[in-house]
Amino acid sequence: MFSMVKSVGIFGLNSYMLEIEADVSGGLPAFDVVGLPDAAVKESRDRVRAAIKNCGYKFPTGRITVNLAPADKKKEGAVYDLPILISILIASKQLECDTKRCAFLGEVSLDGQVRSINGVLAMVITAKQNGISDIFVPFENASEGAAVDGINVYGIKSVKELIEHLTDFTAMTPAKPVPPQENSLAAALDFCEVKGQVMAKKALEVAAAGGHNILLIGPPGSGKSMLAKRMPTILPPMTFDESIETTKIHSVAGMLDKSHPIVTTRPFRSPHHTISSVGLSGGGTVPKPGEISMAHNGVLFLDELPEFKRDAMEALRQPLEDGTVTVTRASGTVTYPSNIILIAAMNPCPCGYYGHPSKPCTCSGNAVHKYLNKISGPLLDRLDLHIEVPPVDYKSLSDKAQGETSAAIRERVNRARAMQVERYKGTGITCNAQLTPSLLRKHCVMTDDASAYLSRSFDAMGLSARAYDRILKVARTVADLKGNEIIQKEDIGAALRFRSLDRKYWE
Repeated sequence: MFSMVKSVGIFGLNSYMLEIEADVSGGLPAFDVVGLPDAAVKESRDRVRAAIKNCGYKFPTGRITVNLAPADKKKEGAVYDLPILISILIASKQLECDTKRCAFLGEVSLDGQVRSINGVLAMVITAKQNGISDIFVPFENASEGAAVDGINVYGIKSVKELIEHLTDFTAMTPAKPVPPQENSLAAALDFCEVKGQVMAKKALEVAAAGGHNILLIGPPGSGKSMLAKRMPTILPPMTFDESIETTKIHSVAGMLDKSHPIVTTRPFRSPHHTISSVGLSGGGTVPKPGEISMAHNGVLFLDELPEFKRDAMEALRQPLEDGTVTVTRASGTVTYPSNIILIAAMNPCPCGYYGHPSKPCTCSGNAVHKYLNKISGPLLDRLDLHIEVPPVDYKSLSDKAQGETSAAIRERVNRARAMQVERYKGTGITCNAQLTPSLLRKHCVMTDDASAYLSRSFDAMGLSARAYDRILKVARTVADLKGNEIIQKEDIGAALRFRSLDRKYWE
């Protein structure tokens, strides 16, 4: 006998519908799974055989052939255990039910329990788009899938529970989405705790308002990490689309919090400097997202930037420019989004005290030069703001007055972002850092004084074409924070000051 049930496959962030076909016929006992399965899918034969027996059903004697269609796509993981099991039960006439508009996902244990899997959100979205009305997923993944409207998502704990529902013996209720998680990071960290560093705080505000990348350079203990960790507290709240897109990436990577399966706070990723280029950009036999994509719609913080491997640092260049990471392997090509704010922090020299007002630097000139040149010119050019974070004096540290709170800064950032969303409506651009050259000319209108000032500075500072574009984008953000549509000379001056440190240290 023949049967067919539907499931969903996934490769990277791209999911697609699958038909799980089963044929049970006479002959010598055999159980074959075809359709380009990997080792984990082939092992499902043993899991499914044991689960059918331990759930009180009879495993068919004879030749069993299971086909995962389409057969030209590589299938990986244990996600197909459940649909294979249901398909075999229907083909052997032990189960009678209508599954035309149903889809099944899940790993099955030997005793018939259904275990969680990765990538459920992306697969539920695809199922809905293909006319599926009911989708059955592991119980632990149900609230994640329930974020998608217009489809019934049922959380299954065991095969018996599923069969009782399919045979109308016990009806189950669809899962409901979990309420949004409160921003615990904002409650724990606040900019008011940072003493001094007025210039650095202003630069981070500009970076948050325009989505710009930033380099913090200063001696040990000056507060670079403290500032960077508070960046998410001044970023605007995530939109629903951003939340779903970020959740899909974390789901595929298996990094979702089961108690709060939908990502509603902007990610903050801070990988150690020993990370490889694959760990940063993504990879593997079937490419998985790396730290750059895990920080999508949030912040990627690279502390001690010169200590990162050269190939890892250079892997940042294309994602920072294009907003995507493309990983190619023998199994195929995957593109992950990487719309991030990069915050890089570093010391000015190996000992950390080059240019310190009171502590002498113990490094030779050659050692300082070699250390700074670990950062390539093309990567440095992609960092919109270069900010010096000087040591904090005792007077500032002992000051009892409370600084400006993150909530106050975030209010200004939200106003500036609202201006940008309205300005770029219909273009797919949400912040100034994403401006294309054509939109740059259209929306970065300067006064005559501002244009003349930038012209003089371009030649005097020896700026590149990329640096020119990025200075305009930063000036656009500075003007937005003031509520101005026309870029003034002071806005250009602020953008130039935010980008002058490479001339101080790298020359």
